[in-house]
Amino acid sequence: MNFWIAIGVTALGCYAVKLAGLLVPAGALERPLVKRLAALLPVALLAALTAQQTFAQGRELVVDARLAGLAAAALALVLRAPFLLVVAAAVVVTAGVRALGG
Repeated sequence: MNFWIAIGVTALGCYAVKLAGLLVPAGALERPLVKRLAALLPVALLAALTAQQTFAQGRELVVDARLAGLAAAALALVLRAPFLLVVAAAVVVTAGVRALGG
């Protein structure tokens, strides 16, 4: 039963957040600071997620094959490779390093 209570509370919370977003006055959204934050916040969150997924294993910091894959993806981005090639480079390098025992 606790499972369904959690689902219900989560659904209500999501609805409340959506409603709060709709109730924000349009004038508040037009401020330069808000526009700048709205543009930069997704980038910061994605960078934090990438760092967490690359360097964390449970509660430990680790350096393993994922770092090599991230470096390969960064290099492909610097070389202006298409997105699928960036992902493929990261996958191939990570798998290669793991296969070699790294």
